[in-house]
Amino acid sequence: MNTSERFLRMFAYDSWANRETLSAMQAARVVSSGTVGRMAHILSAEKLWLERLRGESQSLPVWPSASLHDCLTLADEMAGLWRNYLTVLSPDAFSSKIEYRNSKGEPWSSRVEDVLTHVLMHSAYHRGQVALEMRAGGMEPAHTDFIHAVRQGFVE
Repeated sequence: MNTSERFLRMFAYDSWANRETLSAMQAARVVSSGTVGRMAHILSAEKLWLERLRGESQSLPVWPSASLHDCLTLADEMAGLWRNYLTVLSPDAFSSKIEYRNSKGEPWSSRVEDVLTHVLMHSAYHRGQVALEMRAGGMEPAHTDFIHAVRQGFVE
C-alpha cells in the first residue's frame, strides 16, 4: 500500500468514526453543549488543517459555536474534501513542507505527511473525550475503534 492509499484509508476511517460519534450523539438526544462543542472543534480543526495544506485562509474558528446539525453538515463536507485532496496529491507531496501560522500567530513549517498524521490523531483524541463525556452522562458512546471498523467492513 502506498502513502496515498494508506492516508485515503485512514481518512475513510476518520470520516466513519466522526459519523458514528455524531450518530451516538443524536441517539442520546440530550448531550451537553460542551460535548457538541468538542465535536465541532474536531471538524473545525480538520477544516483548518486542510485549508493550511491548500494555502487558504482560515474560514472557521478553532472552537466554533455549532449545533449538532452543523456538525453533521461539516462532517459530510470534510469527508469529501479530504478524499478529493488526497486523491490528487502526488507521491512526492507527502514529504514536502508547508508554511503556516498557528492559532497564536506563530510561524511554522511542517511536512504534509506529519500534518495528515496530526489531523487523524487529534480527531481520535477528542472523539475519546466525547465518548468519556457521554459515558459519564449515562449515555452510550459510539464504538469507533479502528479494528472494529475494519472487522465490520466499514473500512477496507
